[in-house]
Amino acid sequence: MRYSVNIKKTEEGYAVWVPGLPGCWSQGATEDEALENIKEAIQDYLHTVNLLTVENEIRYVDVAHA
Repeated sequence: MRYSVNIKKTEEGYAVWVPGLPGCWSQGATEDEALENIKEAIQDYLHTVNLLTVENEIRYVDVAHA
């Protein structure tokens, strides 16, 4: 899967977050480190969502790209 992320230089290094996944963020001393760290954060986020919704009835919808 591919996610768009926002990245911002800070005094401590780089902050990175995923606009499409509220609360999913990470950081790193370098841009490359921050981007690697957000990959793990996304995986953890999606795993947690799956655990929290395991008993829910799920449906899928297709959405065209604009």
